[in-house]
Amino acid sequence: MQELSNRTRSFTDSVIRRMTRISNKYGAVNLSQGFPDFDPPKVILDRLAEVAYEGYNQYSITWGAQNFREALAAKQEHFSGRKIDPDSEIVVTCGSTEAMMCAMMTVVDPGDKVIIFSPFYENYGADTILSGAVPVYVPLNPPDFSFDPEVLEDAFRKHPKALILCNPSNPSGKVFTREELTLIAGLAEKYDTYVITDEVYEHIVYAPNAHISFNTLPDMWERTLTCSSLSKTYSFTGWRLGYIIAPARITETARKVHDFLTVGAAAPLQEAAVTGLRLGDDYYRDLQDLYTHKRDLFLGGLDSLGIRHTTPQGAYYVMVDISEFGYESDLTFCEDLARKVGVGAVPGSSFFREEEHSLIRLHFAKKDETLREALTRLADLPKMKR
Repeated sequence: MQELSNRTRSFTDSVIRRMTRISNKYGAVNLSQGFPDFDPPKVILDRLAEVAYEGYNQYSITWGAQNFREALAAKQEHFSGRKIDPDSEIVVTCGSTEAMMCAMMTVVDPGDKVIIFSPFYENYGADTILSGAVPVYVPLNPPDFSFDPEVLEDAFRKHPKALILCNPSNPSGKVFTREELTLIAGLAEKYDTYVITDEVYEHIVYAPNAHISFNTLPDMWERTLTCSSLSKTYSFTGWRLGYIIAPARITETARKVHDFLTVGAAAPLQEAAVTGLRLGDDYYRDLQDLYTHKRDLFLGGLDSLGIRHTTPQGAYYVMVDISEFGYESDLTFCEDLARKVGVGAVPGSSFFREEEHSLIRLHFAKKDETLREALTRLADLPKMKR
């Protein structure tokens, strides 16, 4: 038999999703894969129940149902201040995972270079490699996950076709400041580089930090592909509704790529989700309050247990320092954590290009009782010491 594709040899399956399977195997509280254990807003679920009998069971327009695109454009314009044309500047995708892959294939050719900040969401490296491009990693330095401007420009000097920017960042929880974004924008302009952003956590930001959409910066609209989804904002990660927002000359190509990747996102789910896109400002304030409460609850619990951790500025992840436990492999630690303590986590090495085995990622997008149960189990962490 002939060999399978070489491009798949340099990465594994998703470690995040693997840790969910391990958590399920041992009955662990799953704080690995980032999905809530609470329901989406009731008004959205009520609308979904109605949609099932209203004829939305066949393909919608390939790049997104008209009313969905119009509602999304209005919502994003409200928060960013930039007017978006729903007919020419939006591509609706099957989750932000497809949006990122579609954006990558729209921009890069085999052999092109792509800058990726490290730590990074694991899909970015795989997306780059599957596109035939070459990743160029720039470190974000713990504990504040800042970057060295000179190191970043060194990466730009390699003339990359694109840079991937996750803001707020998974797994670090970093929210890039206006000054940092302006610096990145200046380098993108100087070296004629596209910027592909992942802004899925845009509404989960903790005061005094603020999310700034990269495409709103001066002269950045024309070179930015904004990728996101509704999964985190409305707590329905299983619906797989994502999108790309970009200038018409870019979406014209992105629509072709999307069409042959997945044809289109689920029609009945788009129809139901319009209700969410039309929710008022109170919803987003309540969402921020909800996650601020969960962050305080969980991080306060970690503090009381003497567990060293980062403090996220956005998103719902926290990096925990496991260096004191004597493990050479953070993957082995996470497997033992699920089996012996009953808590699921993700090894930090799956996010870092650098050699890093002393951090693991937990998330707190769970009911309060789930988080308290996880903290109760984490009180047994000392027995993990070698």
